[in-house]
Amino acid sequence: MSEKQILDKIKSNPLHFSGIFDLYYKPVFGYIFRRIGSFDDTADIAADTFLKAFIHIHQFSYRGISIKVWLYRIATNEVNLYYRNQQKHTSLFERNTFENLLQFNNYFEEDKKILDNELLRHNQFLAILEHLKKLPIKYQEVIALRYFEGKDNKEIAEILGIKEGTLKSLLSRGVEKLRIKCNQI
Repeated sequence: MSEKQILDKIKSNPLHFSGIFDLYYKPVFGYIFRRIGSFDDTADIAADTFLKAFIHIHQFSYRGISIKVWLYRIATNEVNLYYRNQQKHTSLFERNTFENLLQFNNYFEEDKKILDNELLRHNQFLAILEHLKKLPIKYQEVIALRYFEGKDNKEIAEILGIKEGTLKSLLSRGVEKLRIKCNQI
């Protein structure tokens, strides 16, 4: 099914948004997690990302930019907002009351254990991530999308709304700055 058909289904019945959620939640969550490094903050940001997408899906029109790129743009903006605020917000899970809170918590605890184990196995990744966080946001975005998310230059340029030449320049400078910081370890 094409994205245009998915959009038409969603516009006729918002319950079809679950298809987009099922398809893109894990990759978007992973992208945010690798940018933030905190499971709880990532869960909040991912929830905000998909809430904003759900609210504004009727305004989205397919003009050559895919739903996936649109979601990554929203996620990137939410991560940038998180860094601008640098304040601890009440967790989404504390703001809502759920009928079966125990089952809900178990589900996320299992996911958290998997992600925590992955982080423990990658101490070098954590050191690089810390150095990456010290770079200006413009370099963080391009490096994370290119090397952590495996996006190609065209897709990154679409997500960030920049020209490919600018992207290449940012990547080159960002990687060099990161290399210098990592060699100081």
